[in-house]
Amino acid sequence: MHPLSKTTCSKTICAFLLAFGLAATPALADGGGGGGRGSDAFSEDPDYRTAVKEIDKKNYEAAIPLLQKVVASDPKHADAFNYLGYTHRQLGRMDEAVGFYRQALALDPDHLGANEYLGELWLQVGDLDKAEKRLEVLDDACFFGCDQYYKLRDAIDAYKKKAGNG
Repeated sequence: MHPLSKTTCSKTICAFLLAFGLAATPALADGGGGGGRGSDAFSEDPDYRTAVKEIDKKNYEAAIPLLQKVVASDPKHADAFNYLGYTHRQLGRMDEAVGFYRQALALDPDHLGANEYLGELWLQVGDLDKAEKRLEVLDDACFFGCDQYYKLRDAIDAYKKKAGNG
């Protein structure tokens, strides 16, 4: 996810900055955090930064206690809740992942990563309608489109093709 989000600037300002290349680039590869690392480049919390590094290395179990410390000290850290959802989803704990994604979205309904990842989860459990609803949210949240929108759209297209609906 691009570090600029609705929580840090309006669509107009973000669009201007992006159009003129004035916005900062994502801190990490992997599509700016696999679609939802919010403000990784700007996080001051060392536990959060360490957790992101563990996630990048696919050490999901190691990231979880670090993220739990982050949300314990900052219960409004939507990015940490998003990553708790992501790590649990990667470990096959879908019910727990849904709960964490919902917490991230309660804090930031337009959180790009949480919307993308929750949409991907719905595809994993076979709920196309719910995945498409997440795509609609991303369509509204991404002024000129964004990686998260395109990744979820492509995942939905692949899902439909595999199911014979595309």
